[in-house]
Amino acid sequence: MNIIILGAGQVGSALAQFLAKENNNITIVDTDTQRLQKLQDHIDVRTVVGHAAYPSILEQAGAEDADMLIAVTPSDEVNLLACQIAKILFKIPDKIARIRRSEYITHPELFDVDFSADAMAINTIISPEVLVTRYIEQLIRYPGSLQVLDFADGKLRLVGLRVRSTGPMLGQTIRDVTAKLSQQQEIRIVAIYRNNAAIAPDGDTMFIEGDEVFFLAQADAIIGIMRKLQRQDLPYRKIFIAGGGNVGLRLAKSLEKDFQVKLLEHNLGRCREIAEELSDAVVLHGDAMDRDLLLEENIDHTDLFIGVTNHDEANILSSMFAKQLGARKIMTLVNNSDYVNMIQDDKIDIAISADQITVSSLLAKVRQGSTAVVHTLRRGAAEAIEVVIHGSENTSNVVGKAVEQIQWPPATLVGAIVREEQVLMAHHDTIIESGDHVVLFVADSEQVLAIEKLVTPKKLT
Repeated sequence: MNIIILGAGQVGSALAQFLAKENNNITIVDTDTQRLQKLQDHIDVRTVVGHAAYPSILEQAGAEDADMLIAVTPSDEVNLLACQIAKILFKIPDKIARIRRSEYITHPELFDVDFSADAMAINTIISPEVLVTRYIEQLIRYPGSLQVLDFADGKLRLVGLRVRSTGPMLGQTIRDVTAKLSQQQEIRIVAIYRNNAAIAPDGDTMFIEGDEVFFLAQADAIIGIMRKLQRQDLPYRKIFIAGGGNVGLRLAKSLEKDFQVKLLEHNLGRCREIAEELSDAVVLHGDAMDRDLLLEENIDHTDLFIGVTNHDEANILSSMFAKQLGARKIMTLVNNSDYVNMIQDDKIDIAISADQITVSSLLAKVRQGSTAVVHTLRRGAAEAIEVVIHGSENTSNVVGKAVEQIQWPPATLVGAIVREEQVLMAHHDTIIESGDHVVLFVADSEQVLAIEKLVTPKKLT
């Protein structure tokens, strides 16, 4: 496909890297010449310097022949206008816009996928704040998890956790753990990362301290499974949120009925606005690095501290400070993905990459064919994807065949199958049927294109 990406920031750059590997023709537009040059030095893309919403710049980027436009500049207004111009002047069929401001998101009537005369010409809206809030909510609902990712409209979930020195998984094999759990609920362990390297899981693989383990299970069984795998993780009760921006406010709103929530914001005017929107949460004015304030608010008895200001450095430093003062668990929002590898250790329990969450959502929209859901893992090195199987035994390479009979690309593991309302853990003799939603773990993201080709039905002549 011919794809134009407006904005060469963290999201635009990461998305370009994924899509360029998948035989797409990518053109990136940005006003920053140095940023574009850096991109060109690393990946095969075309770049255009200029304002993303100017018709002349879009024309220079090849809008007349483009199949898709993805607007991810820092400005909502530029993204909206660019999509409108792309429709009116260039008739680009697919238009995706990243929108951050709640003033726009809370009025869905502005956007219409059917492109009514009164609606803006956008096929898909991506809101990083909404995506990040949902992501953090899932982590809070499942204490002890590193990631909680949904498939098949929430029927199936992929959960990541760390093996601890005092946990029941330590020294056990995969066969031991799955046998104990299968009495209540079958699970599938699809990946283990040890010392930042993937190891191929089999029944005899023994868990050691520090392993990151990813497993698939039916959504309503996750809580019970987590209790057995990490008994010592108590539910969160007291939650402290540093940052009253869009993410902080959304989180407080969604959590205040079920948890004791405190929200700290340094801007007094913003504090007053937040206080009017929240009913049960406590709103505090101050600095997250104010030791006396944190101790006065019992940070040492806080179950979870979440740093979600608009500045990475403030999130990182305040989170480390809260941990030092006694907060039990720390989550930190990081917009610069380069920081994520550096900070996730004993000081910060979970570093959340807003960019990777946004890119995952975008990939699911951009990829053509059978891909329904995409979740990037390990900073983009691996993916968990949901593909929908179409065709018949005459036209498909997979329909009517057992999992073991299919020539899956290297580093690909079939995890589970959702067949209508039924969730099935995949085994070597499981037969794949047309209409199945198959969830795959792909240790090498460069194999995704081969998977798409494998599951796409052949056209009969």
